[in-house]
Amino acid sequence: MFATTFPFNEPKESKHVVFLISEDPLNYEAHLTVPPFAEMLDEKYEDLKITVLKGEGTHGAYRFPNLEILEEADLLVVFCRRLALPFDQMTSLKNYLRSGKPMVGLRTANHGFSVRDEVEPGFEGWWGFVPDILGCENNGYFPEKLGTIVTAFPNTEGHPILADIDLKNWKSKGQVYKVKPIIDPNAVILLNGKPRGKSDIEPIAWTRTTAYGGKVFYTSLGYPTDFKQAPFIQLLVNSIHWALEKE
Repeated sequence: MFATTFPFNEPKESKHVVFLISEDPLNYEAHLTVPPFAEMLDEKYEDLKITVLKGEGTHGAYRFPNLEILEEADLLVVFCRRLALPFDQMTSLKNYLRSGKPMVGLRTANHGFSVRDEVEPGFEGWWGFVPDILGCENNGYFPEKLGTIVTAFPNTEGHPILADIDLKNWKSKGQVYKVKPIIDPNAVILLNGKPRGKSDIEPIAWTRTTAYGGKVFYTSLGYPTDFKQAPFIQLLVNSIHWALEKE
């Protein structure tokens, strides 16, 4: 695996969106799905500057190239799984989030820095990222074969993240993550997910504000085939613009 940076065009007065992704057999092909999505953003939205960072290493010792660009980033998008970062890179990540800047988390972000492997000297994980930033806990998942039936949470009509999304018959081949109860009582749940043939319902997309004042959107969607579905793509586009919008 090679450390890779995918910089796209840099229009004047643009908002800089930085994606952190990892290549991992259990990370749902983020290294294959995110770069084309990011390129689409760059081509379609002149007000966005897009950078995709893919690092190298093991779970216990992983490094992103050029992570110092977080200092100039306007939005961070995280789709990586169980990574320990060098002390200086973890500090950069924490400084970004503790400055009150926004973040979008996709699927495995709910265990993005929760490292189970042995952490190498000079590296560290961040188990607190999930409760402190995403406002939830990672409680496992339902069987993949059941997939996900996606529905809107009650009374979410008119929310900008759900704009222009056809929710009828929306299904994902990815399994439902178990996250309830959401530990942030002020989180705004937007979408529910139900495993096919089960009565269980789990939140699969929500927004919240961190203790540092940062806007956060998280969705446990992000299975490879989700990136071929118009509702999911629109959800991501909407969430990015929502996160960048100043209130």
